[in-house]
Amino acid sequence: MSQTTPSAPVQETVPDTEDTIVEQPVSAVGSPVPSADAIPALSASPIARALAEFAGTFFICFAIYAVSTYGTVLYGINILLIAAVIGVAYAAATAAFSRFSGAHFNPAITLAAALTSRISWLDALLYLVAQVLGGIAAGAVIIAILPTTETVAAKAWLTYTINGFDTTSLSYLSNSTLQQAGLSFGSTMAIVVEVAMSLLVVAAAIVTMREDGTPSTNRTTAVGLAYGVAAAVTYPITGAGLNPVRSTGIALFAQGKGLTVEPLSQLWLFWICPLLAGAVVALVMLLSSTFSEMLAKNAMAKTAAAGLDSVENVDDAPADDQSEEAVAAVDASEAADASDSTSATSESADSAESSANESAK
Repeated sequence: MSQTTPSAPVQETVPDTEDTIVEQPVSAVGSPVPSADAIPALSASPIARALAEFAGTFFICFAIYAVSTYGTVLYGINILLIAAVIGVAYAAATAAFSRFSGAHFNPAITLAAALTSRISWLDALLYLVAQVLGGIAAGAVIIAILPTTETVAAKAWLTYTINGFDTTSLSYLSNSTLQQAGLSFGSTMAIVVEVAMSLLVVAAAIVTMREDGTPSTNRTTAVGLAYGVAAAVTYPITGAGLNPVRSTGIALFAQGKGLTVEPLSQLWLFWICPLLAGAVVALVMLLSSTFSEMLAKNAMAKTAAAGLDSVENVDDAPADDQSEEAVAAVDASEAADASDSTSATSESADSAESSANESAK
């Protein structure tokens, strides 16, 4: 009867915890950096994203119109106050709605985001419609709640609220010296300041926007500061446009209210300048990305070439060692043969000498 040989016990393989543990990246301040999966995506519904743009734009435009009308009447023309309110309004709207739509609230930012593929062109169209409607709704509400009488017409409220240049700029309206001299900031100066400050605003928004359209952690602060600084610079000259829908929302309702210049006649500048700035920022971002990719490819090619050279050197080294060993073996063999030949010759000489001695005897 055959005996069954017991099989060896199966040992369970325990993974090496030191090799399997993946260290979580740590930021400069020592706190863990969230992974890509931890970053919340934008709202999946395009309607929800558009509604977020509408609500945020309405809030921003209403805040700007309110401080430019009621604030001017109560506190006088205070550029720092107006700039602060504008910056805080954009920052607050960004903090509230960025996780839904990315917090654009400005067609110039939406254009730059679409050109750099951060959002789709369909989203860009929906955002644009929502932003324009939000600005118009804010303008309608502010006009509806402004108190007017026969002696205090809407013109008194709207003079410092609309965007304009030349004789409608704040510097001209509030400076009697410029009025007496007939000096004003024309369209050239208005274009320069609007484009320059719109570049600042759009750049701050795009740089703090990830490639998938989600906002980075410092977006709220960056956008608020950018709008605040830009408003402080542009308000004395153009009334701080920086956003086409902000200019459009109030211009539609200020038309025909007895202002020195009809707002719609100058509205073109406040669309062209921000959109131009958005296109320029997008172009710079695309060129920068292309250049960075080229540098990365060149670095990878150099690294691969260096690795190939090192492999060839490693392969050549044993061959050289083997050649040296073969030469040494041949030399040793020849030396052995020469030694054997010398020994044989010596033995022959000894034998001959021995034979000669015997013959002599």
